[in-house]
Amino acid sequence: MKRFIFSLLIIFTGMNVAAAASGDAEAGKGKVALCAGCHGANGISVSDAYPNLAGQHADYIVKQLKALKNSTDRSDPVMGPMAAGLSEQDMADIGAYYNSLPRTAADAGAAGGDTGASAAAPVAKYEPDAVAGKSLYELGDASRSIGACIGCHGKDGNSEVLIYPNLAKQHPEYIQKQLHNFKANENRSNYPMNQFAGQMTDEEILDIGAYFADTKAVANIKPKKVTVAAITEEVLAGEKKAAVCTACHGTGGNATVAIYPKLAGQHASYIVKQLTELKNGDRKDPVMSGMAAPLSEQDMVELAAYFSAQKPLAGNGKGSELGSKIYYGGKVNHVNQSVTACVACHGATGKGMANAGFPSLANQSVEYITSQLTKFKSGERANDKANMMRNIAMSLSEKDIDELAQFIATLK
Repeated sequence: MKRFIFSLLIIFTGMNVAAAASGDAEAGKGKVALCAGCHGANGISVSDAYPNLAGQHADYIVKQLKALKNSTDRSDPVMGPMAAGLSEQDMADIGAYYNSLPRTAADAGAAGGDTGASAAAPVAKYEPDAVAGKSLYELGDASRSIGACIGCHGKDGNSEVLIYPNLAKQHPEYIQKQLHNFKANENRSNYPMNQFAGQMTDEEILDIGAYFADTKAVANIKPKKVTVAAITEEVLAGEKKAAVCTACHGTGGNATVAIYPKLAGQHASYIVKQLTELKNGDRKDPVMSGMAAPLSEQDMVELAAYFSAQKPLAGNGKGSELGSKIYYGGKVNHVNQSVTACVACHGATGKGMANAGFPSLANQSVEYITSQLTKFKSGERANDKANMMRNIAMSLSEKDIDELAQFIATLK
């Protein structure tokens, strides 16, 4: 039994569950010898590609073995044939045995493992957010029809419903793998889970994995409502038109060259404003002016809708005490000129104010923030409302700009 891969995430598969044969844990112990190669002698898998079975609900294990045997809802080229030779009593005994084992902490650092035909994890250098993962797990996102996982899988992944798997103390990599499989509808067929995972971004799947890597680390943090821009017709149209933008602004608006701005997550109205002003000359840029020139108003709206719906990757700031003081408290410079606190317009977390026309600064790079403040200071950039940014930047020293950029690029 080379790969004894079971389901982790399944929900609402039907409440009419047939009564299972009574399992004998001692008998099951003698039937799982071949399973140890992947799942470990104590039910704790030797690779993060395989699930931990120790302490898992027996009913759930039996349910998955039956599905694999009958090729219903779940298929696996290795486990299908292996399950085919099991009787109902074998399944019940195996389930009872694994259920009897203590759920000791999984070794999240276990190396290797063939991920088989499962969907590949995202390759972008995204720093997973355990708090965001907890929020999505506990609250879901009704706007995208993502149910709260906690309803079936329990607090911190400790399921109280026997046909729903425990996620606690499971390899986070394996949780991510199964969510990707559900999202791609690959090897895992369960309508609700296919729908829920299908609405999740790759970053959100990583966030959920980060949450289960150490649920205790965020136990005292209150989850926040998850909000993600809706995927509209304008977003889909904008995605097609954004291909030419990729060279400078990166895939999904996450620029890989630091001097160019990230457009991912930026307010749509702000993007439209900048494109309009680049086209009409109110904002001058030797490259972007030419790119904006042929765009129609509808092109701009669609491009803006697409980029605003994307999730930005973290900035590259190292942090700065002086930068933080200026951002939150402003300053008075050596000639008694007052510098308004950035937080007044750009918000405590740098997300800006869309309705007021103030852009999001969160997740931008140090280099881009520095270049724009320098251009406002010199007057090279002059499309700010009522000279606000020029007046502020003129009162900043080069050191102030450098330190502000290092701080702002840590906001997310």
